[in-house]
Amino acid sequence: MSLPAYKEVWAVDFEFHCPDGSRPNPICMVAAELGSGREIRLNESQLRSLGCAPFDVGADSLFIAYYASAEFGCFLELGWELPVNVVDLYVEFRNRTNGLPTPCGQGLLGALSWFGLPPADAVEKREMRELAMRGGPYSPGEMEALLDYCASDVKALARLWPVMAPSLTLPSLLRGRYMKAVARMERTGTPLDVTTLKLLMDNWERIQARLIEETDPRGELWQEGSFGTKRFEDWLSRRGIPWPRLDSGRLKLDDSTFADMATAYPVVAPVRALRASLSKMRLSSLTVGSDGRNRTLLSPFRSTSGRNQPSNSRSVFGAASWLRPLIQPQEGRALAYIDWSQQEFGIGAVLSGDTAMQEAYTSSDPYLAFAKAAGAVPLDATKSSHTGERNTFKMVVLGVGYCMSAYGLAPKLGITLVQAEELLQLHRRCYPEFWKWSQGASDFSQLTGKISSRFGWTLHVTANSKDRTLRNFPSQSNGAEMMRLAAIYATEAGINVCTPVHDAFLIESKVDDLESEIIRMRECMARASADVLDGFRLATDVDRLVYPARFGESKKDPMWVGSMQILDQLNPCPNGNPSPPQMGTPA
Repeated sequence: MSLPAYKEVWAVDFEFHCPDGSRPNPICMVAAELGSGREIRLNESQLRSLGCAPFDVGADSLFIAYYASAEFGCFLELGWELPVNVVDLYVEFRNRTNGLPTPCGQGLLGALSWFGLPPADAVEKREMRELAMRGGPYSPGEMEALLDYCASDVKALARLWPVMAPSLTLPSLLRGRYMKAVARMERTGTPLDVTTLKLLMDNWERIQARLIEETDPRGELWQEGSFGTKRFEDWLSRRGIPWPRLDSGRLKLDDSTFADMATAYPVVAPVRALRASLSKMRLSSLTVGSDGRNRTLLSPFRSTSGRNQPSNSRSVFGAASWLRPLIQPQEGRALAYIDWSQQEFGIGAVLSGDTAMQEAYTSSDPYLAFAKAAGAVPLDATKSSHTGERNTFKMVVLGVGYCMSAYGLAPKLGITLVQAEELLQLHRRCYPEFWKWSQGASDFSQLTGKISSRFGWTLHVTANSKDRTLRNFPSQSNGAEMMRLAAIYATEAGINVCTPVHDAFLIESKVDDLESEIIRMRECMARASADVLDGFRLATDVDRLVYPARFGESKKDPMWVGSMQILDQLNPCPNGNPSPPQMGTPA
């Protein structure tokens, strides 16, 4: 169904100053009503003198922008009510070209070029971007230049709108609505223990040296902090470990290979853990605001499946996992990490119509249910009585979710290729409707040239599209739809969502409100899953953190424990690890 008619259509663009990890500071704004041609130009002082947007944001008007979450970050900073109806032309251009090459990129100029529209004055002006990034105060001439720069983007939006509008449908408004949720989540951010973060940064070279010494005391692998490939090859030879190689004959040294080999050869595990952690250690890249919160662009719709794709180096959830205990609520506050239970398994079970798979999902333990259906464990088996078998069948379920072949499954389980293929065949026999649906999705998309989620997120199929990607797309893209709906419902209900994490959310509240907020968040997530799955509600799991608890601290990651012990030795503190400073609470 196409978009409804609106009395007014407003194209809007802000320029703002936003240091890493901070909230945006609006500098100026230009807005134009595309029907009448009316234009509004406001500088910072004029913006802050207003209590609301200087144009209609109600149900009769439409707001358009390019990457609208940036504009909404300014709205929230100014205390303005967000528009009811939103279309983000960046998101719609991504949807229109997802899977296709975009020779000029996916920015505003790239979109203009794609449609054969002249860039006119929407030319990238490096000096203007640098001027905005510098922050004020601005001279009258600089402010006028920034307003002109802002106006050039608005004029570009005005040119894009007529060529893009005819193909837009109601789900476009849903995607625009999500960009409002993105702005709210980016504004909240994730509270960190910045005192410990600073100690880690200041002492990292000494910590690194100690960790290497403990893992590699004889210096067989690391020398002067550097991991040696030839030394590792000799180390493997002495232990008789056959290591996978590239076509060139060189060792495969990616983390996935290390993880697989660590499963088969436990002696590799500490080497893998240290090497992976050291390679991902970019503590200075974490973007932390003056209020102690990690904030970074969520980069919505960046992945092929439509999921968020934030920077791994800037987000604490993208950094080495052992650093997650840096996540800590302030005194009097609490966090909850709420994730869907086996989200992709449940989505595949429902959308494929595989009743056996649905029954396995509702059993509360689909991994053990699969093992029972396959005859690998008795019907009265439990998680504690058959842990090994459950873990094996769990890996099969997870592997199938990512269309893993026997070649990929075998090293992860430390079994032969024949055994891995037998396990996959068991999955095919237990859940035949799922496999027909999965392959059917790939076949149909290759015939029609595209494949879409239930709410219209589309992947265009080309000669380079992989069968694995196409078969995996329905579960991944509809999982993304589910995340977006839950984020919309939660943020609009006033729940403080710190950040989404693949199939989970980190939320924050006062300690006394934690349980009621968890109930509200779980209902938002259940409602979102029902919307995507025709009434079927996926279950959720919860981890609670009440100050002074830290995220993931109960797992006692050796890297975290070891680093904290070294820090204690280097920086003795009478009360153990330093307490975090008082951090700001979300607005």
